[in-house]
Amino acid sequence: MREHRQYWKLLAAAAVVATLVTLVLTAKSLLDFTRTGPEIRGEILDSYSSYAALAMLRLAAWTWLISFALASVGSVIHLARCQSHGRPVRFLPALIWAGLAWSIITGALFLHLLLYNPSGIIASFLYDPARLYPVWDLLTPTRLTLLQILIIGLLGLALLSGIMAGRRRGAVGTARFLTAYAIAGAALYLGLNYHPEPVSHGLQAGTTTPRMNLLMIGSDTLRADRFSVTGYARELTPYIDDLAREGTFFTQAYVPVARTAPSLASMLTGAWPQRTGIRSNYIGDPETRLPATGLPELLSRAGYHTAAVGDWAGGDLAKLSFGYRKTDLPEDQWNIKFLIRQGPKDIRLFLSLFAHNPLGKRLLPEIYYLAGFPIYTEITYKARQLLSEYAAGDRPFHLNVFMGATHAPFGSEYPYYGMFAAADYYGDSKFALSGLTDPSSIIKRQEQGKEAFDIQQVIDLYDGAVRSFDDQVRAIVEHLESLGLRDNTLIVIYSDHGTDLFERHTWGQGNSVVGDDPSARIPILILDPRYRDGRAVHRTVRSVDLMPTLLELLQLPVPESVDGVSLAGYLQQADFDLDLPAFHETGVWLGQIPGLQDNHLQYPPLLEMLEVPDKHTGTLAIKPEYRSRVIQAKDRMIRTDKWKLVYLPMRDGAEYWLFDIENDPLCYDNVIDDYPDVAARLKRELIEWMSLEPGMEWDGQLLQPRAAGNGKG
Repeated sequence: MREHRQYWKLLAAAAVVATLVTLVLTAKSLLDFTRTGPEIRGEILDSYSSYAALAMLRLAAWTWLISFALASVGSVIHLARCQSHGRPVRFLPALIWAGLAWSIITGALFLHLLLYNPSGIIASFLYDPARLYPVWDLLTPTRLTLLQILIIGLLGLALLSGIMAGRRRGAVGTARFLTAYAIAGAALYLGLNYHPEPVSHGLQAGTTTPRMNLLMIGSDTLRADRFSVTGYARELTPYIDDLAREGTFFTQAYVPVARTAPSLASMLTGAWPQRTGIRSNYIGDPETRLPATGLPELLSRAGYHTAAVGDWAGGDLAKLSFGYRKTDLPEDQWNIKFLIRQGPKDIRLFLSLFAHNPLGKRLLPEIYYLAGFPIYTEITYKARQLLSEYAAGDRPFHLNVFMGATHAPFGSEYPYYGMFAAADYYGDSKFALSGLTDPSSIIKRQEQGKEAFDIQQVIDLYDGAVRSFDDQVRAIVEHLESLGLRDNTLIVIYSDHGTDLFERHTWGQGNSVVGDDPSARIPILILDPRYRDGRAVHRTVRSVDLMPTLLELLQLPVPESVDGVSLAGYLQQADFDLDLPAFHETGVWLGQIPGLQDNHLQYPPLLEMLEVPDKHTGTLAIKPEYRSRVIQAKDRMIRTDKWKLVYLPMRDGAEYWLFDIENDPLCYDNVIDDYPDVAARLKRELIEWMSLEPGMEWDGQLLQPRAAGNGKG
């Protein structure tokens, strides 16, 4: 009976600490309430008031359970000390020890995150990041390892002494309890932190099939000009550069829209956005069912295993009907219910310390897949596991690995975030581009000019993120090689779009068609083991050309409905040239873009245009009444190897600018008056492409909504 009473005291102490922590974090979260994702209209949020309350209650419950587990460590230490010193268990000392254990373990995990993944803290941090810098200055991997050893060692010694003392004193039940607790704690710790190396031994080359496999590795927002093959001064991609020496690197590949969903839709269907219907990231549920057949679907029909793996940036690979049979991806990031479940920042930050492990992925996926929290090493690990699984089978596979390694706010893991940054920089963007932690601040930052940013630090962060992606590619491809499948696999390194880094006074992607198009241009590297000459192709190509190219290289039929053309000839012939025009249009602006002319066609701010058509699913979409206005207001361009024609829709008609990009690659000099014939020819091609728009027609100046009963619907 006495032993039972002491256990109740221990449980009560841990429960009190957990309750106090939960109450404080919940109250603080509600007082300083924040929400991830766009803050849409009140009437929509009113529809989810009960859902939000339940979501908050769920997060509070997990906070309590985690805090109880942490506090119980202190309670058990108190029990072990009491056994060692022959003292009875008392509630107040147990309470103190429970609070100390919670504080020490939580603090140690916070320090670990601060060194190894500080942008994960910034993603949920309400306060001035400068408060963290003095602590960060003291951190090193060695010191954190020693701290971990010290904590585990002291805990182990306390438990061991308590177990031995309990046996000496005849307290068999207490000794057994302490032993069981130690075993359970060790098993939980190892289970959350053990990552066995994916199998690579015992497999033979070509065990899957004589047919070629397809491995695609992409990073969101990866610029084409960050590679040595494209002339970048810093060595950011040593491994990919080595791969390029035996592959074909397309340095001038253009996407039709520099936004993730429309870009991936066109890339994986070979169709222009006008045909896929995906014009932004805000897609209603009916639009997710693509009218064009995706590459994964065609490969599945041909007998391939098809899978997509990714972090928060890769949700569109599961949201859109590409046809992947297996996905390890988050839910749609543009879903009000998913965003509500992520909760306010304070409680979200606490849970983030514990959610990035297999258990957290299963129980708290909204926190695990939090935007801005780099988890690319975990994605790479999952990709290697799948490769091992497929290598042991007898079917070809297509695996698409897509991660947000290079996406804004350009945070990365240790040591990449400090690899190129100035050691003496202590501004707001030390760990990640500042001011991107809530919707209103993102829009505000989008509207600011470059003078509001520490530009060099942002560039340094971005370059470190690119370097991190290179190492992920190395890990995946080297594992493929260890499986004996390198000579039987077509490898593609790619991105969905690039990004502007203040070249035209702004950051982000898809905001402008003026300049040398760093957000419209992506890297495409194709490694086909049958063609190892190694060449850089500086001709203009398009992302819609990738799907027919891969189908031809895999010796599969190319559907006649695709808009792209095969680029396989570039791999096979040094002098091959298709003389292709690339088309591009701006995405949906988050806010007023710096430099946008006053008489430019515009539409309301993004938050005003969003709605939730289906309250059950919670998917965010552009309101139907604004879709034509968005289409009308898009800037567009056509680009060839030598020329670039820009179309800017104004209230009084359209403006056209022509640039000779061979002699003026940064597009500063409008030469339309000097080359009227060139401008006229490119204008005809651009208007023909723009006129593919369903429900719109060309009135001689601008695209206009087609009148009811006038022509095609």
